[in-house]
Amino acid sequence: MSILETYRAKLGAGDLAEDPAQALAAEKLELLSRRLVQYQPGTEDTWLQKLSFGRKREPTPQGLYIYGDVGRGKSMLMDLFFDKAPVEKKRRVHFHAFMQEVHAEIYRYRQLPADDPEKKAGGDDPIKPAAKKIAKSAWLLCFDEMQVSDVADAMILGRLFEKLFDRGVVVVATSNRHPDDLYKSGINRQLFLPFIALFKDKLDVLHLAASRDYRLQRIAKSPVWFSPLSAKSTLALDHAWNLLTDDAEGEPGEIELLGRRLMVPSQARGVARFRFDELCEQPLGPPDFLAIARNFHTVMIDNIPTLSPAKRNEAKRFVTLVDTLYEAKAKLMATAAAPPETLYPEGEGAFEFQRCVSRLNEMQSEEYRALPHISG
Repeated sequence: MSILETYRAKLGAGDLAEDPAQALAAEKLELLSRRLVQYQPGTEDTWLQKLSFGRKREPTPQGLYIYGDVGRGKSMLMDLFFDKAPVEKKRRVHFHAFMQEVHAEIYRYRQLPADDPEKKAGGDDPIKPAAKKIAKSAWLLCFDEMQVSDVADAMILGRLFEKLFDRGVVVVATSNRHPDDLYKSGINRQLFLPFIALFKDKLDVLHLAASRDYRLQRIAKSPVWFSPLSAKSTLALDHAWNLLTDDAEGEPGEIELLGRRLMVPSQARGVARFRFDELCEQPLGPPDFLAIARNFHTVMIDNIPTLSPAKRNEAKRFVTLVDTLYEAKAKLMATAAAPPETLYPEGEGAFEFQRCVSRLNEMQSEEYRALPHISG
């Protein structure tokens, strides 16, 4: 079945609810899929050959940039498109992982000796050979969760994608942000603006203004705090992960923070998962927790222990983390040794912890979970 036929079958089966914004996006993806049937990208060399015989280069189909709030169906639509796209050389990848690969390839190329045949053929600029290598492996690139926060990414994106588009690469991307809001307030952002203009020229920008948060609706009435610690609790949190990420495999990631990088052990589709010790037994502070709260609409924490004066520093970090998530209206799900009320049962610091208990209980409510996430 085509994209539209599959989408309509899901509607008929009750797997999806009627939503005009989703329907429009499905129609646009169907149109792009049809345009790709006969399209064959050419390299710069083959285009020159065509021109020499008086033939015009085949125009590249316009890609699609779908943006909107979390849980509106962007990933579901990307699933349909990628599965049905009539392209052999296609790739779907989280944008952050893609850029990590690009930086690794640039580094590899720069280490080649000057007399290396690859270096002689490619020249001194590593961007052009990197783009050539990417386009050769896949000329349909589908990016999940496109966002730009790294200055190193921002400084090469314009040149990289100019070369990719020159080679006929077609791009489909999903994001929580309009292209104009990418790398907002970033260092030397004026140097990034040509990339935004290029993307808006090569991709049709579509706001997926769906009426509801479908993903969070799946867990709107389910527990979010699982205690005591047990295999059953872990399975419950695993199940919540699958519901919120559409069964995605979590990938490690990182967030750039003033010249250093904050590691995220597992992330997918706006959800991040940490162990308690990775957050609260490390020298992390408010800037780290703020970056997490702004980048992820849901944070999952495994193995929160019972706290006490002996774990005073860990408890303070946990309180700071909860406060930061609360202010950003990020959702918290966790496995813990005890319910919030008895997490810090006695001793110095237990009384002060009660404000954190109040927030943890509020964050479990349907009213709190319905609040829109304040991303950075």
